[in-house]
Amino acid sequence: MEFKQEQKKDRKTLLWVALAVLAALNLIQLYFVLQEKKESDTKDTIIATKTEEVLAARMKLDSISTQLDLKIAEIQHLGGRVDSLIVIKTQLENDKKALQKTNSVAINDFRTKVKSYESVLNQKDTEIQRLREELGMVTAQKEELAGQVSDLASEKTALSDSVLVVKQKAIELEGKVNIASALRAEQISVNAITNKGKEQDGGKYRARKVDKLKVSFKIQENNVAENGAKQVYLRILDPDGAVLSDMATGSGSFLNNGREMIYSSKETIQFDNSNQLVDIVYGRGGIPLKKGTYSIELYGEGYKMGAAEFSVK
Repeated sequence: MEFKQEQKKDRKTLLWVALAVLAALNLIQLYFVLQEKKESDTKDTIIATKTEEVLAARMKLDSISTQLDLKIAEIQHLGGRVDSLIVIKTQLENDKKALQKTNSVAINDFRTKVKSYESVLNQKDTEIQRLREELGMVTAQKEELAGQVSDLASEKTALSDSVLVVKQKAIELEGKVNIASALRAEQISVNAITNKGKEQDGGKYRARKVDKLKVSFKIQENNVAENGAKQVYLRILDPDGAVLSDMATGSGSFLNNGREMIYSSKETIQFDNSNQLVDIVYGRGGIPLKKGTYSIELYGEGYKMGAAEFSVK
């Protein structure tokens, strides 16, 4: 009996011991679970904090990148150099790519880089302000120069107008001098010469008795005209207005004020301002003359010297 009671007592003891061990194991397991949860929560907090820091750094780098683009464009517009900014922009883009690899990136390093980039932006703000001031000065100088150029252009225009007026007056004066110096024929007469050499006057001739025509005239005195050799051209126009000409007997063409004209005969004279008498003979070359009124025209040095008429019956 006592032995059985002893066994029961031992079994109870073992049972309590087992329960105690189990309870201890449960407590140990609960401790580790709690500890693991705590570590997990800590890790999550760290990851969340790191993620926020990465996002903040990324947003900051994006903002700096945009500002860099704006400053590069403005400095280029102002005429400054942007080589160093382009290098910085390239490095910044590389940093943005590296920032995505959060497992291998130290956020503190990026904070340092961000401060460095911000410092560059501040420096460029100062440079941009300087360039703006320089551009303003250049613009003011350009405006001043433009005003001076405009004034000079006005003066040049006024001077050109004055020169043009002077030239015009000189041309007019030269024209007046040329007109004044033009030779004038007076006392023009036309005589007929027969084939026997007999000369007839009066201005009316029979066609069969005219072998040659002699035009005589005096040159008016002209103190403006220069002395020397002068070419005088004779034009004889028939009743139909055609010029009598025979190249074989000395006819040809000459320019009068840019217009080509046929002449019947010509004579070179030595003008000496003495009211000299000049004779010009035209041989008709055996061609019979038409009946009617003929016109005589004399030209010299681009001007018409005089005119006359005679008739053939």
